[in-house]
Amino acid sequence: MPVIACIDDLKRLHKRRTPKMFYDYCDSGSYTEQTYRENTSDFDRIRLRQRVAVDMSDRTTESTMIGETVAMPVALAPVGLTGMQRADGEIKAARAAERFGVPFTLSTMSICSIEDVAKFTTRPFWFQLYVMTDEEFVDNLIERARAAGCSALVLTLDLQILGQRHKDVRNGLSVRMAPTARNLVDLATKWNWGIEMLSTHRRTFRNIVGHARNVNNVSSLIQWSNENFDPKLDWDKVRRIKEKWGGKLILKGILDPEDARRALDVGADAIVVSNHGGRQQDGALSSIRMLPQIVRAVGDQIEVHFDSGIRTGQDVLKALAMGAKGTFIGRAYVHGLGAMGQPGVTKALEVIRKELDVSMALCGRRDVKTLSRDVLYVPADFEGEWSDAPA
Repeated sequence: MPVIACIDDLKRLHKRRTPKMFYDYCDSGSYTEQTYRENTSDFDRIRLRQRVAVDMSDRTTESTMIGETVAMPVALAPVGLTGMQRADGEIKAARAAERFGVPFTLSTMSICSIEDVAKFTTRPFWFQLYVMTDEEFVDNLIERARAAGCSALVLTLDLQILGQRHKDVRNGLSVRMAPTARNLVDLATKWNWGIEMLSTHRRTFRNIVGHARNVNNVSSLIQWSNENFDPKLDWDKVRRIKEKWGGKLILKGILDPEDARRALDVGADAIVVSNHGGRQQDGALSSIRMLPQIVRAVGDQIEVHFDSGIRTGQDVLKALAMGAKGTFIGRAYVHGLGAMGQPGVTKALEVIRKELDVSMALCGRRDVKTLSRDVLYVPADFEGEWSDAPA
């Protein structure tokens, strides 16, 4: 067992043990990757306020997210292709999350299906929905999530069209999904990964293949996916999806205070401040810079969650102290999955909880629910003086 002290240790193992095309899919952003980089570097500008001679016993990281008790306010974010990082990856991640006591969110673009994950778990998970132009498929997907007992629908709003990720283009992981010769050689050298993949029959997008009209193989799937993300998704459609679902709705991809207020109008139960991990609108501000404005815009009228850039428990602490009630991690747990499978996801969660717990204590707090802005030092210009019109 390798020594794992932090998420970066898992990241290094992930890179070594997983084919390059799938590792790059996880660890990349769109275009110049400016937003992808600033999602993490902007966390570094925030400092923690150390306090001493404070009773640090009986600490707790337990909280709630949309009314569900969680071991810490961290959910596993929806990540596509997780089942290609490790065989049956979504099942392994969901089981690790369940045993740890945090929510798992299954992506529409997962390798394991809704039914696969439900079969191998005992507690409700969350399902993330991409809206497609094929309304019959979307309606059926919602019904399948309901039948599987999913306790929340996470509707992603920031992927109506795809931002280009240069690494995916170079690796042949876009449009026709045709791996390059170099990547085929790389695939052949990842023996353990290959043996595990041969042991499972889950090697395609099982939420889609066999469920969408005329999608029966990888080629038809890629063509269908590229043509079916709904560019007409608007707030009226969001409202209709909420009505169809009838349960708890989380809107992911909010990066503007006005959009946060619109989420209130459609009756969402929570919003996720997110820029899709820097994988869509390159040049957008980081999620952590936008979080305070969005929290001020909606107050306590809706639960605000945070996504994009979290790599440590200190990052979780900072997001919570800036007003988020919950956080999502994507790359951090995928690094664990690619490195060590299900135990790696557990290790990622353990690392983040320990960092959160210790840092919280050294800030003089014993309960994660009491974190507030006064445990931080935030630069006066952190939110910036940006102008959306000429002077």
